Amino acid sequence: MDRRVLFASLILFAGGATGVGVALFAFVGVDDATIDAEVVWESEPVAGDDGSGAVVATMDGDPLVLQPTVEDGTRTIRATEAGGGVEWRRAVGGSDTADDGDGTDPPATSALVTGELGGDEVVAFTTESGSLVVLDPTDGSERFAVDLGRPGGFPPAIGDLDGDGDAEIAAVTTDGTVRAVDAAGEPVFETDLDAPVERRPLAIDFDDSEGDIARGLAVATAVDGERSITLLGATGEAQWTTTPSVTPLSWNAADTRSGPVLALGGANGNLETIDVADGESRYEVGLQDLPVTVGDADPGRVYVGGSGSVWAVDLLDGEVVWKQQYGGDTRVNAPGVADVDGDGTPGPVVVNRNGGVLALNQNGEAIARGTVGGAVVYAGPLFADVTGDGSAEVLVVTESGRIVALSD
Repeated sequence: MDRRVLFASLILFAGGATGVGVALFAFVGVDDATIDAEVVWESEPVAGDDGSGAVVATMDGDPLVLQPTVEDGTRTIRATEAGGGVEWRRAVGGSDTADDGDGTDPPATSALVTGELGGDEVVAFTTESGSLVVLDPTDGSERFAVDLGRPGGFPPAIGDLDGDGDAEIAAVTTDGTVRAVDAAGEPVFETDLDAPVERRPLAIDFDDSEGDIARGLAVATAVDGERSITLLGATGEAQWTTTPSVTPLSWNAADTRSGPVLALGGANGNLETIDVADGESRYEVGLQDLPVTVGDADPGRVYVGGSGSVWAVDLLDGEVVWKQQYGGDTRVNAPGVADVDGDGTPGPVVVNRNGGVLALNQNGEAIARGTVGGAVVYAGPLFADVTGDGSAEVLVVTESGRIVALSD
């Protein structure tokens, strides 16, 4: 077969679930013309995180990979530069985080997040003991820390929650307290949802020339198995609360021509979208009968990983635009989006649990594939131009904390 795309009319049914969409899509094949990606550099393994906590930041325009680690019994944030050298380390919580010899692990941190506060890039996280910490990614210095008063451990969210042009940062505690602060760490609001939090919060922050897009902070909670999603406004008041049809194991915020949505990856293999404007479910579409993971979105569509497959789903109507099978029945982690071939058009990139990497264009055609070699990977891909060629390389952080950079 001399074409990359095999179009087959397939109808996807969702096991009789009420309100579940029926989708017509194109199955996309991987052929032998796909370019094999090569390992550009890799770092040494490091303990303390399974790879899912890492992010990319910049220092004087050069990329850094930041990871939560444990070094000499101390919880540490580590910055690795292109080539594998360590640029800086920052102990979390000072000496009281050190292992005192009784075998107790140092307090955990959440996954890291990056964003812009007050015009500067920052990296932020929460601690299990209940602090929100914001660092300067160029040197690891502390910008500010906020006592949440209760146990933390979920990644914070950074975004312009009120549409005034300045970003805020919001953190949640495990028992449902939500606290937002401004770029200086000063309080913006505090709200108690009186329910355990289940997922990282999502900042709803999309540019809109009309100024009428709903903004705020989405928080997922659960009480006695009853799951809810609440959108908080600029002062912490609840705009709406809804009960999703799926049990969300992952979620993300995305924009559409009809306004922003929350895309939920269900334990039953369904994707559901919730309208940010009013909390109503737009649609639910069945993808497979195993859990699926929501990844990044580009204009109008979101990419979803599952068991041996990745889907591109139209966010407006739930139509599955294409499905790509990859790696047998190995789980595919949350897809990312980047321009990895330098053509100016970003496309999805996926990494599966066996360390297989597949880069696709927007039509679902494979443009590059590679592997990190016999490693377990729980995280989605990261991206940075580590070679200076003007296009993004794919960075994979393995379960052992090893960073592998691949380029086509």
